[in-house]
Amino acid sequence: MFFLLVLMVGLRHKVGGDWGTYLDKINEQRYTPFPQLGNLSNSEPSYILLNWIAAHYGLDVYFVNAVCALFFAWGLIEFCRRQPRPWLAMVVAVPYLLVVVSMGYTRQGVAIGLAMLGMVALVDRKIMRFALFLFLGATFHKSCLLLIPLAALANPQKKLWNIFWTLILLVLVSVLFSDTFIERYKYSYLERTYQSSGASIRVAMNTVPALLFLFFRNRFILPKSDQIFWVWISIMALALQVWLLFSTSTTAIDRIALFVIPLQLFVFSRFPDAFGRLDGNNTALVIVVVLYSALVLFVWLFFASHAAGWLPYQFYPLVWLFE
Repeated sequence: MFFLLVLMVGLRHKVGGDWGTYLDKINEQRYTPFPQLGNLSNSEPSYILLNWIAAHYGLDVYFVNAVCALFFAWGLIEFCRRQPRPWLAMVVAVPYLLVVVSMGYTRQGVAIGLAMLGMVALVDRKIMRFALFLFLGATFHKSCLLLIPLAALANPQKKLWNIFWTLILLVLVSVLFSDTFIERYKYSYLERTYQSSGASIRVAMNTVPALLFLFFRNRFILPKSDQIFWVWISIMALALQVWLLFSTSTTAIDRIALFVIPLQLFVFSRFPDAFGRLDGNNTALVIVVVLYSALVLFVWLFFASHAAGWLPYQFYPLVWLFE
């Protein structure tokens, strides 16, 4: 499944609403000397480096997408493997996280994949590994840094120690990235009042599992520390829903909400066991989750304003079939 994901996401051809934009990013690097690639404070250096390599060695956009797909698939597979029903978690990921995000928002996709690796590390109480994955994710898309405060929730029995490490991480972020990211985010998403069509629906997709988990969290068999962690993720999802009601820029909320999508995989993969018979197959509830995921994909393909950018799906080695 890992290799299938890398191939489908990495070797897609003319799939995604920003396909032309990603081609332009490679062209921008064709006449850029290596030392002028930028620095941590004003760019996503890992993503720019991939584009520079593709431009100077004739690898084109497929190289960039394949490397990004590798990190995304790694994070998705590892996250799904931690769920009691890994394949059901994968089914939930397909409609939006896989099809829309990883194939449409390349930088956010790889950042989310690395963020999921970070979440797995955090559940294992490995804060340094969590920080490493988040820093790597930030070199593709700096929104990944918004998850750093989660480090304080790694082990409720060592709250002061976790808070200490979180403060250290925040200091490192401020030193490495300065305030450039905050200013860019504020100007690009908040002051310019960008609007994302369908943002309310995407935020609501996180709100549903958040409410399910908060109201029925005792039905989910989890260690206390893991339960607390996902309670805070759920609260974050609800906070974004409230923010959406008063914000003048839905794009800002939409971009942050992308990093809450793992909550959907977590809750819905556990839904059959939480609401069904303990240790039972709960086939009917599994079918409900599968049908819900199919409905999400159906609605997006037929009614999303930018869905045409994904149709038809084209695979690079077989492009001649569509020409």
